[in-house]
Amino acid sequence: MNLAIDVGNTKTKIGFFKEDRLEYFKTFDSLSELNQFIASKEIESAIISSVNTSYDEILQELKVLSNPILLSIETALPFDNQYKSKTIGLDRLAAVAGAQMLYPNKNSLVVDLGTCITYEFIEQGKVYHGGAISPGMSMRFKAMHNFTARLPLVEPESVDGWISKSTEGAMLSGVVHGIKAEIDAYIQEVERKNAPLTVIITGGDAKFFESKIKATIFAIPELVLMGLNAILRYNVPI
Repeated sequence: MNLAIDVGNTKTKIGFFKEDRLEYFKTFDSLSELNQFIASKEIESAIISSVNTSYDEILQELKVLSNPILLSIETALPFDNQYKSKTIGLDRLAAVAGAQMLYPNKNSLVVDLGTCITYEFIEQGKVYHGGAISPGMSMRFKAMHNFTARLPLVEPESVDGWISKSTEGAMLSGVVHGIKAEIDAYIQEVERKNAPLTVIITGGDAKFFESKIKATIFAIPELVLMGLNAILRYNVPI
């Protein structure tokens, strides 16, 4: 089987794939724990993507892997990448590859609700044009707390009304309804010029907002891993 590894800021996610099918998914708190887990597995090919941990450090920990693909801006991609900056997050490219694999030949918009909210548009499953980045939910709560003298640190939770009679409720309303309105508006604007549009949401906060978005969407938590596997298969044909 193929192994896709997504090394994030706090946790590492992995997926075992048979061709395009995700067979097994697991999250690890440390690379050493992951190394012990995969030591007994039969792995044909592997790909690694990292947000901020160096590949040298990762490979020192994952000694059982042999010649994995280390995703970079130079890695061959199964789509035409029109993004002009080489500082693009590799997880964004993987998410685009996942959307292309799941919905070939379609206009797709990926909304990744993580530390930041990212929007990625791919035209007809062939050309990636880029997108947008805004602060994620937890980042907005932390910013209000850290950059003011008296606002508390609020934990995310659902909110019904738009008008609140408490500071905590007002912060919840502003952040939750603000993100919801942002996502709805972004989808509407992209769809206005690129209909029909397939919308996919993913990321840690996707479940929180899944029922709050007006548009028809597909929630796919493992989209980045699916995209990593698609990039792996593109570079190592089987």
